[in-house]
Amino acid sequence: MNEAAPRRTRMTQDERRRQLVGIGLRMLVERPIQELAVDEVAREAGISRGLLFHYFPNKTAFHDAVVAAAGRRVLRNTAPDGDRSGWDAVAQFAERYFEQVDRRRASYAALVFGGGAVTLEGARVEDLRETMGARVRALLDAPETVAPVTDAWTAYLEARALRWSAVPADRRTTGPVEEADHCVRALGALLDLD
Repeated sequence: MNEAAPRRTRMTQDERRRQLVGIGLRMLVERPIQELAVDEVAREAGISRGLLFHYFPNKTAFHDAVVAAAGRRVLRNTAPDGDRSGWDAVAQFAERYFEQVDRRRASYAALVFGGGAVTLEGARVEDLRETMGARVRALLDAPETVAPVTDAWTAYLEARALRWSAVPADRRTTGPVEEADHCVRALGALLDLD
């Protein structure tokens, strides 16, 4: 019995790029970015490998688009509510960050650790951490001079969230609120602003 080829759907260039990146994001849950096969992505999209390279000039550019989209997802899902400010907003951001990592631990770990350097020698991951550090500074109205502290704190937040989420839920002794509170208190001590 012959398996029918996937039916091609005509899409605009932007729609097709979004579709391909979406497939890449879904696959990122199962494997590190370096193992994301463009042949498999193209097949699932119902297009040829050559057509995929019409939308992305090379495999690295495709991987870069997937990593950037994953970073945007993290930022979107961890943004505090607009009516929050100061330490209250930082606490909500930290809590949402723990929840995000817990919900998507495998894809987040694949994004951050992969099987080696993520695109551009990890630049996208560093950009994500720096963007989160900038978010914290903005929420606290802190000067740019504390950037090394807030950027390092986001790496600490990430490491703690990954370690916490690795413990099976029924064996955890803390929840995301307690973990976020610990991290926010640590930031307060580092900044000595509270």
